[in-house]
Amino acid sequence: MNTTELLLVIAGFFLGSLMFSFWIGELALKRDIREVGDGNPGAFNLIAVNKAWGIVGVLLDIIKGSITPFIARWLLGIDGAPLFFIALAPALGHAFSPWLRFRGGKAIAVTYGVWIGLTVWEASIFMALVLLLWFKIVKGSGWAVMLTMAVIMVYYLITYPNPIFLFTLLAHWALLAYKYRDDLRQPLDLRESFKRRIWRTT
Repeated sequence: MNTTELLLVIAGFFLGSLMFSFWIGELALKRDIREVGDGNPGAFNLIAVNKAWGIVGVLLDIIKGSITPFIARWLLGIDGAPLFFIALAPALGHAFSPWLRFRGGKAIAVTYGVWIGLTVWEASIFMALVLLLWFKIVKGSGWAVMLTMAVIMVYYLITYPNPIFLFTLLAHWALLAYKYRDDLRQPLDLRESFKRRIWRTT
């Protein structure tokens, strides 16, 4: 790994570690968003406090995740192992932010941003549609996220089996599984609304 690649890894981790949603809660809303819901300091807890500011938080998380992977792949043509570390760094920075004593957010929006940076539109649009679908089918956001990553993995195994993409997906999958570990302790189950639809069609 050369100096430029190492700087992009460091910059990606630093950008990822910036806890915009937590700071928005503290400064704009005078609330500690960790006191809401599951105690996550990320954008989705900010949404629970204030939807407008929550959307801002989501967008900022997506942007901070996309910057260094986009520069690496599309502007500098970096590939191979360095691209893997550059793509992983923003999500790790958010999940283990030193600004919050390494107790950061769940990193789903940042991970989404990373895949915007890596693929511009392809993985990001597909990921958003699949995630929305799973949220409508299964209970528990952790299971929806895990199943989405599984579908994306299968998609890239079939269409573009780039080892770096696949290793990056596996690493993001493992990180998200750790951050959603409490959700994943619950058995996988379908939403009642989806069950009713199945019964109507059978």
